[in-house]
Parts: sequence; structure tokens; C-alpha cells
Amino acid sequence: MKTRFLAIGLCLFGLVACTSPKSVAPTLVLATPEQVSYETEVALAKLGQMLSSGEYEQENVAQLYYERGLVFDRAGLRSLARFDFARALQVQPTFAPAYNFMGLYATLESNFDEAYESFDSAIELQPDYAFSYFYRALALYYAEKTELAIKDMEYYYEENPQDPYRVLWRYIVLSQQDSELALSSLRDDLEGRDSNEWAWYLVANYAGQVSDNELLQSALNSEQNNRELAERLCEAYFYMAKSAQQRGDIALARAYYKLSLANNIFDFVEHRFALFELDRI
Repeated sequence: MKTRFLAIGLCLFGLVACTSPKSVAPTLVLATPEQVSYETEVALAKLGQMLSSGEYEQENVAQLYYERGLVFDRAGLRSLARFDFARALQVQPTFAPAYNFMGLYATLESNFDEAYESFDSAIELQPDYAFSYFYRALALYYAEKTELAIKDMEYYYEENPQDPYRVLWRYIVLSQQDSELALSSLRDDLEGRDSNEWAWYLVANYAGQVSDNELLQSALNSEQNNRELAERLCEAYFYMAKSAQQRGDIALARAYYKLSLANNIFDFVEHRFALFELDRI
């Protein structure tokens, strides 16, 4: 798919009030919104046929429900995905990966107690799976249980301190408790990075070394196709929104969250929580 982008001011779209003294309209970079692919539709049809055949053992049926749930989730059909994850657990109650998604969906509905139970079950069944700690940390973070959120996020971070996304989320959670320490740790991690992965631009933006415009330009310059550009813009706009929200610039944060959503990267944590954040501010 050919990449298409625009470079214009946010004010032209009415996304940010141009008279606001806090909001400075940056250059706007857009990808063509991703659409559900032919391959996704075929996968859903095949998985449906396999589930209807009655030819599979119970354990395999749970796996099929889970795999179809993943495809539904990637297509943005989260209610159908949740239904399949629940059915996977009905068939096989020890299916740890499905608990993670049930906990994630509960978090996005602010049902935090239900989320904790799901993540606790996932961790009990699969204690070495770091993403369970990450998602539980997010639930605790949004429930304002900061100390517990930091504990889980530290576990997730320590598994791979060279992952820029772990560095960034560690900063976001830790800054609720100690913003100066969080920023110092973020800058130390940025200085000690051992790769030139694009996501380090996100960290550099939070460290004050890269402007919003420079971050967006880096996404545009490094993309290989429209999908990759859409993914990077989904991430960039989300983290720019979080930063603007922390500064108290709610109008700009709202605009950035909407731009993150516009890329239709449904299975990215940034897309999931952009809508969640919009409902909260």
C-alpha cells in the first residue's frame, strides 16, 4: 500500500483551540488508516470452520478460540474477541494467555478488581510471563495504586532494560511518585542504550532531547510502508498526548489521542489506552 501523508497544522482541523496560550500547533503527519485485511477475513472464516467441525480435542478447541480471539482483537472487534477468550477459559480454565486479555479488557472498562483477579490468575499459571506484570501494572497505575504499579513495572523493566518501551512506561508510572527520579532514570537509560531502534526517539522526546515535530519527522523518515508508518504514528501521538496531559495541556492531549486512534492499529497498547484516556479527561 502506498504511503500517503499530510503535513499541516492541527489548528486547520479544529483539533486544538488555536487561541489557547498552551497549545502550539505542531506539524501534523498522517498515514492512511489501516483497514481489515483480506488475510484477516480468511483467517476468521477458517477458524470458524475449524471450531464448527467438532473434530478437535478440548485443549485444541481452547487454542482455536484463543487464536480467533486474537484475530478479532487485531481487527478491532473486541466484544467478539472477549467472548472467544471467555470461551477458551470455559473449555480450559488453566489457559493463562486468555486471562491476560480478560484482565486487559476489564482494565479498559475500569473494572480494576476484575482485572487484578485475571492477571493474578495468569501470573499464577505462568509466573515467568513478563507481560502479565506489565498489564497488571497498567491496571494498578490507572487505579492510582502507584506503589504496587511501580513494583510490577520494575519487574517488567528489569527483564529487558534495553527495551525503549519498558523504559518509557517505567518513567510514566514512576513519575506519579517522583517525577525528578523518573526523569533522571529515563535519561540514564537513554544514554546507556545499545541500539538505534526507532522507539528510542519516543524516550528522547520525554527526555527533552527531541521535539514533537522532530519525533513525527523521525517516524516519517524511517517508515518502510504505510503499515509501519501507521504503527509509529499510533505510538508517537499517544506518548505525545501523555506528555501534554502531564503538562496540563488537555486540549493538545485530546488532539493527540484522537490522532493516535486514527491509525486503526487496534492491537497496540497505545491504541487501546488512547480511547481509555479520552474517556477519562
